[in-house]
Amino acid sequence: MTAEETPVSSPTKRVLTVVLFNLLVYIVIGLPNAVLTIFVHHTLGYSTTIAGLAFSLQYLATFAARPSAGRLVDSIGPKPVVLGGLVTCLISGLLMIGAGWSGETPAVSLGILLLSRLFLGWAESWAATGVIVWNIRRAGAENTAIAISWNGICSYGGIALGAPIGAKLSQLPHPYGGIVSVGILSVILPLFGLALIGFYKGIKPLPSTEKPVPFTRALRLVLPHGMALAAGSIGFGAISSFLALYYAVLHWEGAATALSVFGIVFVVIRFFFASQIARRGGVFVAIVSLLIEAVGLACLAIFPSQGAALIGAALTGAGFSLLFPALGVLAVNSAGPQNRGAALGAYSIFIDLAIACSGLVLGQVIEFAGYKTMFGTTAVCCLVGVLISRSLGRKPAV
Repeated sequence: MTAEETPVSSPTKRVLTVVLFNLLVYIVIGLPNAVLTIFVHHTLGYSTTIAGLAFSLQYLATFAARPSAGRLVDSIGPKPVVLGGLVTCLISGLLMIGAGWSGETPAVSLGILLLSRLFLGWAESWAATGVIVWNIRRAGAENTAIAISWNGICSYGGIALGAPIGAKLSQLPHPYGGIVSVGILSVILPLFGLALIGFYKGIKPLPSTEKPVPFTRALRLVLPHGMALAAGSIGFGAISSFLALYYAVLHWEGAATALSVFGIVFVVIRFFFASQIARRGGVFVAIVSLLIEAVGLACLAIFPSQGAALIGAALTGAGFSLLFPALGVLAVNSAGPQNRGAALGAYSIFIDLAIACSGLVLGQVIEFAGYKTMFGTTAVCCLVGVLISRSLGRKPAV
């Protein structure tokens, strides 16, 4: 273990100072969550499938950027990668402003918005991968679960914080209403991060005499854990992509509140129960998490009321909260310390791909069968994840 990896008396304190950058990026990710699909569907006049695609395109970009993020973290260190994530996050905000101002020309506005989502996905991949590996190096490899857990707390805490703020900003009068004000704040936050990161000391990549593990091999190493993660991530995709539209279709108020409840419950569960992963094992925690998430999504499918929707969002957040770290600790350590970036990037691809595909596929399900069937389908996916997780319990630990 190098000096840089030697844990201090409070590894959490070391993690919190760096995870701030991930919080800033994820607030930006959360800002349009309650308004994006509504803007595409109602303001620009496109279908729910196109609205879902606009949302999911971010995660396709995140998926595509994971290999480069992991490779660069391992070769040049995490700080430059986080810096690149902040820059692309800022560009995404500028493009969102442009999409809002060109709303009277739907095709132009949609094109600019899609480009903005691509840059935001790139920002998410680089910032999240860089921050996690940076914190693993700062807090020590034995505190990997702490690094991953706090990354998730700030990620979904940021989404929970950003969604209601974005909803309020979208109600401002012309020319700052809609997604324009959301874009302005999406520029300010990464600018703050760029001003701050200069005061942080970077960490050199770990020296290695071995050839870096190919990304395809890293992908094979984390495949079973990633499949279970993907099965549960589809439910998150449904909540993020379509809960606001679901509320709008039923003429309900409070979509931003429901999204915030999802995020708040996610953060609370991650904060208070992450220690159960070490005590009870990742497979056990993953199975329980997927079952809870399935119940939440079933509530949304079966009971068409605002109260049930709020409960469903809360249970989905509770179930999804520990899934990533429960399976991720083994996945990240499977490729060796000098290849943690590659392993993390490969593992994270499964959540990106699941959410990206869910926006497009679930949008089609809504058009042909309605929202109840869509939420029911995601609940079944969680049960499939339970079966995959049970099979992991019968395999030797990596």
